[in-house]
Amino acid sequence: MASVTNTEILTKPAKVKTILVSQPAPSIENSPYNQLIDKRKVVIDFRPFIHVEGVSSREVRLQKIDITQFSAIIFTSRNAVDHFFRLAEELRYPVPSTMRYFCQSEAVAYYLQKYVVYRKRKIYVGKRTLDELLKEVVKYKDESFLLPCSDRLKPSIPEKLDATGVNWTKGVFYKTVVSNLSDLRNVYYDILVFFSPSGIESLFQNFADFDQKDTRIAVFGNSTKKAALDKNLRIDILAPTPENPSMTKALDDYIAKANKR
Repeated sequence: MASVTNTEILTKPAKVKTILVSQPAPSIENSPYNQLIDKRKVVIDFRPFIHVEGVSSREVRLQKIDITQFSAIIFTSRNAVDHFFRLAEELRYPVPSTMRYFCQSEAVAYYLQKYVVYRKRKIYVGKRTLDELLKEVVKYKDESFLLPCSDRLKPSIPEKLDATGVNWTKGVFYKTVVSNLSDLRNVYYDILVFFSPSGIESLFQNFADFDQKDTRIAVFGNSTKKAALDKNLRIDILAPTPENPSMTKALDDYIAKANKR
């Protein structure tokens, strides 16, 4: 039976007992997911549908990038931080103390402390979005910026950087790779949770014959929603919305209705 394209929530959904989240398990003990498990008495498993692999120093050279020529680095994620410093070590480049670091969020800036003494470095932090960070970037137009990123960089990022007029270069330092999920072929979950188009892509690369049937699909964000609809998946749970700003809140709301008998 072909998957349907109706995006409305099922009027009488079956009870929810098991959920698979296509991300690594939370590192904090009292995460919202653990709270959801305790509150709704459901089983939640975590399994990354995609993972990151670093590119080699040779691949960086083929991009004609010499990391010694940059005076500022723009970090949009912790992966970018990890792979910049990994490659710096592989290339035997001692990152100078004069390097400026521009971090998209406080979480990324905090993570940077894994590699540098925070108080002794020039670190600039955006509140959460790239737009907020770029307000700091434009103040340093004499700097030469490097953007370490994945092979799946959002098109809006280079567009916004170009609009600032700063001198910047993209460096693909890591790649997003589909994970092997073959061991899940005969495992059933009531809800599958996705946070990126890559997760949807991984589902169908691993299970080309995937038939949704009664499996509920939860998606986060418009790009993930579009990817799901493009694959003719029925979306049962959507976040963020004004009512459900987080995925855990959306799941909680759905389970409350589905399990009410």
